[in-house]
Amino acid sequence: MCSEMMVEVIDKETITPSSPTPHHLTTSNLSVFDQFVPDLYVPILLFYPNNSTTNHKGNTVDHHYSLITERSKLLKTSLAEALSRFYPFAGKIFCHNNILSICCNDHGAAFIQTHVNCPISKVLEKPHDGMLNQLLPNGIESTFESTGYLLLVQANFFECGGLAIGVSISHKIADAFTLGTFICSWATMSLGTDVVAFPIIEFGVAASVYPPQDLFIKSLQTSGEYVYGDCAKRRFVFDASNILRLKSKAVSVIVPNPTRVEVVSAFIWKCAMDASRSNLGFTMPAMLFLAANMRKVLGYPTLMGNLLGYVSAAKAQESDATLQSLVAILREGIEKFKVKYDNGVSEDDIYQHFKEHEDLMGKNDIDNYTCTSWCRFGFYEANFGWGKPSWVTIPGVPIKNLILLIDTKDGEGIEAFLSLKEDDMAVIETNKEFLAYASLNPIVI
Repeated sequence: MCSEMMVEVIDKETITPSSPTPHHLTTSNLSVFDQFVPDLYVPILLFYPNNSTTNHKGNTVDHHYSLITERSKLLKTSLAEALSRFYPFAGKIFCHNNILSICCNDHGAAFIQTHVNCPISKVLEKPHDGMLNQLLPNGIESTFESTGYLLLVQANFFECGGLAIGVSISHKIADAFTLGTFICSWATMSLGTDVVAFPIIEFGVAASVYPPQDLFIKSLQTSGEYVYGDCAKRRFVFDASNILRLKSKAVSVIVPNPTRVEVVSAFIWKCAMDASRSNLGFTMPAMLFLAANMRKVLGYPTLMGNLLGYVSAAKAQESDATLQSLVAILREGIEKFKVKYDNGVSEDDIYQHFKEHEDLMGKNDIDNYTCTSWCRFGFYEANFGWGKPSWVTIPGVPIKNLILLIDTKDGEGIEAFLSLKEDDMAVIETNKEFLAYASLNPIVI
């Protein structure tokens, strides 16, 4: 086994849509939601161990490279087909009269093929950001101007025959729901079947319903108060049995049926507040912002792009710091959010929503935490022809006080990726209550 993982780029090319984008679709406007998303890239990694019944060591070198060539060709061919449906992903962002749009000119997506000098088990046995980041085509802090692509793919072929597909997309054009829809559609196309009903996708509709604002006139920064920094980043896994235990602790008259996401996010919030109090010597009021997929609330379930809002849980004081009370606070925030936006919103309402969010995020006398859930977005259904992924993950994101949740493979557990101040993370890593429910970076397979 190799002592150090090395990723060698074998080939780079641009994949263009298999059919040209019709002339009337060559411009896709961004909505006011897209405007308020920070200019960064959303990454995800899907791992496919070699499940062949024939041991790779017994195969000839020619057979191994034939398998790589076959899979690489299939990925590129199906990606070209997928880009024909998701045509804005193959375009370029441009600005006109202070408004951002996508020129859908079939510029294409980047496709990078690499060779990894070790078996895939080396990553799955003890994953860490240093390894995972090498399997992605670019860093999260990249911008469109620096990459030249809105979508980048890196196919990493391990010496054992395993494959890890790294996908990175500009957050300006896609949230996690859109990314999940794209990856599952791309995988379905690779199967070569015409009988599968592809999901309805709509581009440009969000901009017509929620048109962009001239933010130079309204003088609001669109990057958000996202703070990159030297945060400690860790992966914790809550298995199904421990989530059931948390639910039983969180049940109350107010919330008789807490969800997985509610109990896990509230539990992490509680332990993060405990860590902050331990380091500061006093209790800082804390707020949790839960990123919400607004498609169902607004009645537009198939819109692509970004339809994100932020549920603001009320400030939690020391007297609130029980799991029951924090879940109740979070549920109250969710219900108020639904009532507020259930009857529809205007672009000005959205502007005010994000303005209020940024004002709260900018307060120095409150500990602000942001939780975003990628659960139930179907990433584990992405079968390109060699089975569903054994592991889907997101490398640590260097954004202060971020909690990112995603399903475990069984769909019942949750993997939580935390990005916190170094001293707060140090307390959490030794918190016996936290570790009674969460495993720190356990083996994947």
